[in-house]
Amino acid sequence: MSKVMVMDHPLIQHKLTILRKEKTGTREFRQLVSEIATLICYEATRDLPLEEIEIKTPIGHAKTKIISGKKLALVPILRAGLGMVDGVMALVPSAKIGHIGLYRDEKTLKPVEYYCKLPGDIEERVVYVLDPMLATGGSAIDAISQIKLRNPKSIRFMCIIAAPEGLEALKKAHPDVDIYIAAMDERLNEKGYIVPGLGDAGDRIFGTK
Repeated sequence: MSKVMVMDHPLIQHKLTILRKEKTGTREFRQLVSEIATLICYEATRDLPLEEIEIKTPIGHAKTKIISGKKLALVPILRAGLGMVDGVMALVPSAKIGHIGLYRDEKTLKPVEYYCKLPGDIEERVVYVLDPMLATGGSAIDAISQIKLRNPKSIRFMCIIAAPEGLEALKKAHPDVDIYIAAMDERLNEKGYIVPGLGDAGDRIFGTK
């Protein structure tokens, strides 16, 4: 069954408040998305296995630990997921990056895929799927389904704000995927937007409407 972690760290909560504000500009919004992604990634990588090695310091020798052979891949869901990549890469700079392009049909609210490019050795990697918003869950479900066709070691999903409807849909569709969320909001409105949310994350990251 999916492990779901909703963050309660004071720094995340503080940054989320500014992120949600209607008057927060594009530059600050983009920076906050990146910073929050870094903080979520810190928790989402907490259980990576370690191995002990011996190194030489300027003073002597030390037995210390490194991450044990885990190869990571980041797959942002285009286009809003791109806003989280730099923040995660700050902690795992050696991760490879794939991309999945989806847009939401405004009438059906269903995701439509238009692009998918993943690392060639995806089957050797733990994949982190990135998307700031988990609304209906359709995009996340479809993206993860596409990645599973390539048989990665495991998949984790990271988002900033989720609606209960989207979370339940994702858990039901992919019970083997762990989910990391900065905040759980109230509900979806009739247009499929998260309430209170923060509006359209893609538009706010890229300054478009």
